[in-house]
Amino acid sequence: MTPTALVTMAIAMLTVWGGLIAGIINLAKHPEEEGHEPQPPVEL
Repeated sequence: MTPTALVTMAIAMLTVWGGLIAGIINLAKHPEEEGHEPQPPVEL
């Protein structure tokens, strides 16, 4: 593979894995509360 392809692949992998790790950390710090589900929409 060319160096350009390797750099692009590394950036893409860091973006995906970084977002996954950031999401896990965010959920660990602020877990979702089970009792606060949104109300279903009211049809008019």
